[in-house]
Amino acid sequence: TEDIGNELEKADLIQIDNPRPNQIIESPLFIKGKARGNWYFEADFPVKLFDDNGFLLGITIAQALGDWMTEDFVPFSATLLFAVPSTPKGRLILEKDNPSGLPEYADELIIPVYFKEAPEISQEFMTVKIFLSDSRFVGEPYFDCSRTIAVERQVPKTLAVTKTAIEALLRGATQEEINQGFVSNINSGVRIQKLIIENGVAKIDFDEQLEFQVGGSCRVAAIRAQITETLKQFPTVDSVIISIDGRTEDILQP
Repeated sequence: TEDIGNELEKADLIQIDNPRPNQIIESPLFIKGKARGNWYFEADFPVKLFDDNGFLLGITIAQALGDWMTEDFVPFSATLLFAVPSTPKGRLILEKDNPSGLPEYADELIIPVYFKEAPEISQEFMTVKIFLSDSRFVGEPYFDCSRTIAVERQVPKTLAVTKTAIEALLRGATQEEINQGFVSNINSGVRIQKLIIENGVAKIDFDEQLEFQVGGSCRVAAIRAQITETLKQFPTVDSVIISIDGRTEDILQP
């Protein structure tokens, strides 16, 4: 039997028109459906996309398209930008907004999906490092915001190893790493637009999601350090120039 998630069990609470279970999706993903008024809080609820390795590829907010103060169904829509997946399949999770945080009020609709740009199923893998922010000493005097820690990722063997390592970085930390205090300060859903390495200089261009709602000098330093250290693990890279939509000057401002 085909896995269609828990759509049938949740049909009296929330229904989704796009994407449908097991649909092939790509970024940006347009999401629409309808949910009972009590699924929302302040007219919205969170939507998350994971791949089958458990990486959070993207997160967005679905907005009610009508008065949500009702017990009836209210239509919603959302647009989700997501990172390059590490598996061919994933799951879209539409969470009931639960400001109380109490587990008895939590609920979710789970929709299995396939990714259009599914990674090739490779028999051979290689190990690369990604650099996460080390948040274990946040709040202590002289805390270094650019302090990173290397963790390993298994990725399909490829000649485009620098790009593959950054794509792995953009998928973020595992839950186990987060529990240890190793986190990514990079937004979910960021994409590489261009990467070239010339004379020891890696020039890497990202989409605008990299700086979306990013503020504070500490976070900016952490983002730059994660990207720079991940690229500098390779002997062909001595220095890194980061750009967003081709701009290098006014980006990632604290």
